[in-house]
Amino acid sequence: MQNLDAVEIAPPGDELADSAAQTLIAIGVKIREMRQVRGLTLQALADATKISPSMLSLVERGRASPSIGTLIVVANALSITMSDLLQADVETEDNPVVRGSEARIVETAEHVIRSQLRSDRDHGITIAVNEYAPHTGSNEKPISHAGFEYGYVLAGHLTVEVDGQKHHLTKGDLISYKSTRLHRIWNHGEIPARTLWFNLRKD
Repeated sequence: MQNLDAVEIAPPGDELADSAAQTLIAIGVKIREMRQVRGLTLQALADATKISPSMLSLVERGRASPSIGTLIVVANALSITMSDLLQADVETEDNPVVRGSEARIVETAEHVIRSQLRSDRDHGITIAVNEYAPHTGSNEKPISHAGFEYGYVLAGHLTVEVDGQKHHLTKGDLISYKSTRLHRIWNHGEIPARTLWFNLRKD
């Protein structure tokens, strides 16, 4: 594993340093979000990028300053561009409405279409509408990560596996669980399924 010039940063001490620190935190949050959307563990991303898991963890937590090379390698592994990691979020309390046309749309490795409506770092929540085509799902094998999540089925049928127990959900059903539990979401049906999903982050 190589670190590609990513170096751990010192605690902020002035306004310029504070601004840089906030930028690094924002980049780290986006890397973690995209990794989790694609159902990748930290180790899986480390294997794909040849960057050590410990360094990736520092980057995701905004505790390391990644080089341009690191960002390019990580972005490629996540099937996004480096500019996606650097793009500033425009969601603020002064802009309380998010139009459907403004949602950030991502297709996961398993071909789930994720329309991210809100990613609020201050309150630690991400809200998205997920569309699962027949015989697709969140990931091939159950995964776990930090946080807590709520899922509400808008249409279709889904099977949500949590710690080996399968929960069969239909329109109007809600499920919630700690994201640290091994979980997997899959549409075994013949029609598309649509959900409203809330992910709460806990660092």
